[in-house]
Amino acid sequence: MHEPVKSPKAVERLLSVEAMRRVDAAAIAAGTAGLTLMQAAGAAVAGRARALAPEGARVLVLCGPGNNGGDGFVAARLLAEAGYRVDLRLLGERAALKGDAALAAEAWTGPVGPAEAEIPATDLIIDALFGAGLCRDLEGMARALVQAVNCSGAPVLAVDVPSGIDGDSGAVRGLAVEATETVTFVALKPGHLLQPGRTHCGVLHVADIGTGEAAFAAGIAGEARAMVRNAPGLWALPQLTAGSHKYTRGHALVLSGPAHRTGAARLAARGALRIGAGLVTVASPAAALAENAAHLTAIMLHRCENADDLDDLLADERLNALLLGPGLGTGPATCDLVAVAASAGRALVLDADALTSFRSEVRTLARHIRDGEARAVLTPHEGEFARLFSGTEAVTEGLSKAERTARAAQIAGAVVVLKGADTVIAAPDGRVAINDHGTPHLGTAGSGDVLGGLIAGLLAQGLAPFEAACAAVWLHGDAGLRFGPGLISEDLPELIPAVLRDLAGRA
Repeated sequence: MHEPVKSPKAVERLLSVEAMRRVDAAAIAAGTAGLTLMQAAGAAVAGRARALAPEGARVLVLCGPGNNGGDGFVAARLLAEAGYRVDLRLLGERAALKGDAALAAEAWTGPVGPAEAEIPATDLIIDALFGAGLCRDLEGMARALVQAVNCSGAPVLAVDVPSGIDGDSGAVRGLAVEATETVTFVALKPGHLLQPGRTHCGVLHVADIGTGEAAFAAGIAGEARAMVRNAPGLWALPQLTAGSHKYTRGHALVLSGPAHRTGAARLAARGALRIGAGLVTVASPAAALAENAAHLTAIMLHRCENADDLDDLLADERLNALLLGPGLGTGPATCDLVAVAASAGRALVLDADALTSFRSEVRTLARHIRDGEARAVLTPHEGEFARLFSGTEAVTEGLSKAERTARAAQIAGAVVVLKGADTVIAAPDGRVAINDHGTPHLGTAGSGDVLGGLIAGLLAQGLAPFEAACAAVWLHGDAGLRFGPGLISEDLPELIPAVLRDLAGRA
C-alpha cells in the first residue's frame, strides 16, 4: 500500500541463558579459549567501573563461586593495576573454584577476604556473585550479603545480571541486588527487560567479548522462540507517496459503547487517525451519536445497535481495520459483535470488554478468528489475560511473561500484546518482542485505548499484525516519554506527529 520508512537500527536479538551457554561453547570449540572470553568480560566490567569511580577510589569486588566470580577476579586485577584500592571478597572457598574461574583467581595476587554480611565503606561495589543462570532462591550468607549490598548506599555495578535475578524471566530469586548499572555480554537476556529484573539492572551495557558471529548464530539456532527487543528496525512505518490519498491510507472502524460510555472509543479513534489512517469511523448506538458528535470532527459517525447492524456496515469493504472493546460493554451482545467482526476477514484489534466477554472461552474466540481468517491482535492487561486464558497452559505457574504471551498467541491464533511496564508482543509463529521503551506515566485511564487505536490505524495502512503491534507499542511509549509527568490519555494522540517526524528523520 505504501513504501516503508526503514529504520537505521538493526534488530536486537535476545539470548536465553541456555542460548548464551551455546554461544560460549561454540566460541570455545572454534578455538577461543574460555579464559580469553573471561578476560574480555572482566575487562568490560573494569571499564565501566572506571567510568563510575575516579582513579584511586575504593572498590569492593564481591565474587561468587562460579564463572561470574571469575569475571570479578579479572576486573579486580585490572582495577588494581590501574591504581584503584580493591577489596576482594569471595563467597565460598578459593580452593573450590574450578576451570577458568580458578585460573582467573590465580592471576589475582591481592588478598581474598571472606564474604560477610557487612559492607565496608566503599566508593563502588562490583556484584560478581551470581550470573543469569541462577536457578534457585538465594538463602543463607548469599541472601544476607545481597541484603547488605542493597542497604549500603554505595553504587553497584552488576556483572551479567544483578545477583538474584533469573536471566530468562526477570524474576527475583528470593532477594536480588539493586544495581546502578549492569554489564552483560554478547546480547541482552530476557530477564534484563522483563520486570522486576529490568528495575534491578539500572543502566544496561552490552559488551562484545569476542565470541563472534558464527558462535552467536549457533547459540540462537536451537531457540524455540525468536525473541527480540522491540525497537525501530523490527518494523517499517508507512510512508506517503505522491499518489497517496485518504482512501489508499485505509479506513479504521471503532465500535463505541452506549451513551455515557463513549470516551474510550473516541480516544482509540483519535489514535488511529493520528497514526495515519486515511479515514476513521466511530460506530455507536443511536442514543450515543449526539454524545460522540459533540466531541468529534474529522472522525465520522455511524449508527450501529447490534451485530446485524455491524454485518450490514461491513458490506463496505473499504472498512479494512476494526477495533472492538473499549467501553463496549461485556456479555453475549459483545460476543456476537466480535463473531461478526472476525468473520469479515478484516484486520481486527480486540481489547478490554471484547476480551472479558470471552472469559474462559478463548478457544471459542480462536475459532472465530480462524474461521474468518481475521488478522487479529489482542491487547489484554494482566487481569484481562488471566480471565481470557483461564484454564489454559498460558497461565501455568512459574512461566515468564514472555513464555505466557507466546503460548497465548498460539492458543488464540492471534498476535497478543500483554501490556504492562514490560509489554510483551507475541505472534502465533513464535516471534516474541519485549518492549522497554516506555514510562510509568502511561499508567493512566485511557492509555490502553489509545494504544488499541494506534494498532488499528497501522493495520488499516497495511502493516502486518505483529509489526503493527510492535510499532504501536514503541510509538505509544515514546509519546509517553516525551510528555512525562502530568500525562493524560488525551495527550497521547497529539504527541504522535512529533514522534513520527523524529523517527523519519533518523531513517
